[in-house]
Amino acid sequence: MRFKFLHLHLHGLIRSKNLELGRDPDTGGQTQYVLELVKSLANTADVDQVDLVTRLINDPKIDNDYSQEEEFVAPGVRILRFKFGPNKYLRKELLWPYLDELTESLIAYYKKNNKPNFIHAHYADAGYVGVKLSKSLNVPFIFTGHSLGREKQRKLLDTGLKSNQIEKLYSISKRIEAEEKALKSADIVVTSTKQESVYQYSQYFSFSPHKARVIAPGVDHNKFHHIHSTTETADIDNMMKPFLKDLTKPPLLTISRAVRRKNIPSLIEAYGRSEKLKRKTNLILILGCRDSTSKLDSQQKDVFQNIFEAIDKYNLYGKVAYPKKHLPSQIPALYRWAASRGGVFVNPALTEPFGLTLLEASSCGLPIISTDDGGPKEICSKCENGLLVDVTDINKFKVILEKGITNNAQWKLWSRNGIEGVHRHFSWNTHVRNYLSILKEEFLRFNSDSSSDIKQSCLKGSSSLIKPH
Repeated sequence: MRFKFLHLHLHGLIRSKNLELGRDPDTGGQTQYVLELVKSLANTADVDQVDLVTRLINDPKIDNDYSQEEEFVAPGVRILRFKFGPNKYLRKELLWPYLDELTESLIAYYKKNNKPNFIHAHYADAGYVGVKLSKSLNVPFIFTGHSLGREKQRKLLDTGLKSNQIEKLYSISKRIEAEEKALKSADIVVTSTKQESVYQYSQYFSFSPHKARVIAPGVDHNKFHHIHSTTETADIDNMMKPFLKDLTKPPLLTISRAVRRKNIPSLIEAYGRSEKLKRKTNLILILGCRDSTSKLDSQQKDVFQNIFEAIDKYNLYGKVAYPKKHLPSQIPALYRWAASRGGVFVNPALTEPFGLTLLEASSCGLPIISTDDGGPKEICSKCENGLLVDVTDINKFKVILEKGITNNAQWKLWSRNGIEGVHRHFSWNTHVRNYLSILKEEFLRFNSDSSSDIKQSCLKGSSSLIKPH
């Protein structure tokens, strides 16, 4: 039996090549994870076909790639784009009124074509669609929340935002309601860490711990490795020259989207308060690509405004780099460049469900300093390659950043531990092997009460799959 998968990834921008990571709040690590997962699945003998469904967008402000109804990704993998809502690109908070339109289109499509053996929904909006589609097609449903509404709401309230502000900005009640329904209906809930399962999903009334399966994401070790070249080092030097007085100083590097949850202004504040850090290091902020801050959405504008104010407050010119553009192919080079200069990678996020950039940095030999919230705890405990900190305490944050660049012998140990630890615990081969092993067990369970002729039909390669009643 070879399986057919349907993965739902509805918001942001996703395509087979040149991902625009960090372009906006909706095009981040989840996009990369989903694309790598579907490609890795299709590359196994157990999988026949993977459909990745997302939104079709006809908008002159974005690339024409996102208006193509079908896109070949790799053998056995295709992106299917369905139109729902207006032609223009919309942030995820504005998609809720149009999700039923997509659901109806998908039901009609898969009733005409071979339906999948599994539906895997990523994030709350896809969870909303996945629940209805699963019931209509009688197909098992897998859910991954990635970033959870209740946890985000909790952290935003802690920062001083009011409930009505959070509702207006993030449609948080719709998101939480969709997550509750997805968790109730899901046959399997895939989480990245045990902490995510125990402390984050458990905030939901509908969450059943027995459904949770912890499968840590992987890293592409062909891209993210510790052997740097002089050519790529020179390229990154050229990127940083307009900003920095001394390129040889160890960099404190962060790579993220410019959104409130990523907490970049607090990192600048901690850096600005430290005479040691300002004297001995540079601060490198890779915050996606932008033409002009005036063209960003309101949240990104606010974040950049706070960033520029903090830089000005501490007169950090010549010490902080915030380039407007970078290529996806330069991300591994940035990690290696920072490692070659004895720097560290910093994740100052208020909440971090997992922390894929921490794995990427570690695989390139760059030690980490990270928020102590969420997934980084498990990464650090397995790899022993850096320090964790409560990023809401700026003075503690400052002290930990100073520790990260103080001891050269400790830095070398963290660097070596990170490379070895990521290879041992976090590879795509391991991730996909665990993923398929779990789903094979569930497939047998789903069919345990089916009639023998239906079972025989499935074993012969039929794409039908009937849940037991």
